[in-house]
Amino acid sequence: MTTNQVSHSPAISPVTIRERLGLISTTDIISVLKGEITALHIKNAFSNEVAEEITQKFSRSPGLNERRDGVPGQYVGASHYRKTAVNYFSDSEDARPFIDMLFGDLVDPVRGIFGALKRDLQHQGIELRLAQSEHGQANICRAISWCGSGPYALAPHDDVAQVLCAGSDFELSAVAENIVGALNFYPSMAKEGGDLRMWSHKPTAGDRKAQGVETTGYPYSTTYLETVPYQDLQLRAGDIALIDGGFIHGVTSKSGGEKPRLVLNSFFGFARPDLVLWWT
Repeated sequence: MTTNQVSHSPAISPVTIRERLGLISTTDIISVLKGEITALHIKNAFSNEVAEEITQKFSRSPGLNERRDGVPGQYVGASHYRKTAVNYFSDSEDARPFIDMLFGDLVDPVRGIFGALKRDLQHQGIELRLAQSEHGQANICRAISWCGSGPYALAPHDDVAQVLCAGSDFELSAVAENIVGALNFYPSMAKEGGDLRMWSHKPTAGDRKAQGVETTGYPYSTTYLETVPYQDLQLRAGDIALIDGGFIHGVTSKSGGEKPRLVLNSFFGFARPDLVLWWT
């Protein structure tokens, strides 16, 4: 780490977390996308039966792959991270049948939220759709299971840098000028740990450059964050979390056995006042 990185003091931004029990409200989702709240935590948002079935289907999926993006673990689906639009949408089309297989005939929470939000936004004259190009269309989610060791199962990062640096052939690049919402569904969680940690800091382009993460948003050093307050969302199977992905966040180390941490992850946000894009 350079001297510049150590001496650069992060600005503190307040984190507002709203917690609910049961059904998720589209009004709350839109509040995150508009910056009115920082995070939304819905406890017991979907049933144990649905959570267990998705987890089993993931472990048996013929589309299961090992991650090669610096984070240990496995996944089903496609990620836009450090890819051209051609490669991302091609990967998304290849992964589509495997994503569909995770849900089968389930009334799953991902499609449920996407459908409800699409209807509500349409009443406001706003279109919600999957990101697309001439090469294909994004998937509705990506399933990720990982086993990182050390102080964090997933190191501190932000989700905006990678979107800002997406190529001009990516329509989702426009979302980075607004709020990149990171939406996570949790079919399986460790008994202890594995919490979603949010720091009270929304880095600027200068902050990212000082940390050397301007094109990745990953990872921010613990030295950089040592004076920044944080809050933990204690997650359990069946929970949903939606956050402003511009804030630095990470995942604490899990304990309590080898139960995998499985997340269904999506991103979405306003590309224009009348358009919200959804992708993985």
